[in-house]
Amino acid sequence: MSKSPTALVFEVKRSAPELIPPAAPTPREFKELSDIDDQDALRFQIPVINFYRNDEALGGSDPAKVIKEAVGRALVPYYPFAGRLREKAARKLVVECNGEGVLFIEADADVTLDEFGEEIHPPFPCFQELLYDVPGNDGILHSPLLLIQVTRLKCGGFIFAIRINHTMTDATGLVQFLNTMADLARGAQNPSGQPVWERHLLCARDLPRVTHAHREYDELADNTKCTPLDDLVHKCFFFG
Repeated sequence: MSKSPTALVFEVKRSAPELIPPAAPTPREFKELSDIDDQDALRFQIPVINFYRNDEALGGSDPAKVIKEAVGRALVPYYPFAGRLREKAARKLVVECNGEGVLFIEADADVTLDEFGEEIHPPFPCFQELLYDVPGNDGILHSPLLLIQVTRLKCGGFIFAIRINHTMTDATGLVQFLNTMADLARGAQNPSGQPVWERHLLCARDLPRVTHAHREYDELADNTKCTPLDDLVHKCFFFG
């Protein structure tokens, strides 16, 4: 029987974090985020973790090397991800597209995928080892917008973990970026989809000129009651 993943203890050896810039020259410019992206409620980091079994069809290729190269190539069309967020007057967010790059960590763990158990779900054991929080690089402003760690396992599988700055992307945007990486890692010369960087179209006019009564934005009395966070029910659903 597999071990309980919450009781699993293993050692991870990491290489020094490095910055991966775009693989080709990219525009140097400032791009405004939308008024939606400026919200304080979106100024946080989101971690995502994926587990992959060994695929003998890949011929023993190093997943860290393949992904690292794909990241650099994907950052060419997604060049704002390689920049840094700045804050202008009135807390307006802009991304400085300077090509500094995203943080990448290569690691090895003395554990197999089977040791995590038959159903892998949160809380993940030693999560901080699988997505290392690089000191001084977790800020919303002036910090790398993506942090990626690829951890090779003893069984030949690997763990891909990524942390995103939520002001820069949501789940849909992240999936599009990862699909581009996957296309390039498989040998595609041009990814199947191209990003559209036109967020300024969602910025309000200055000064706003409202010509219609939007009842959906009328303020209502606050009569809602929040469920205490310690009284939530945690369930996982697996498909496929």
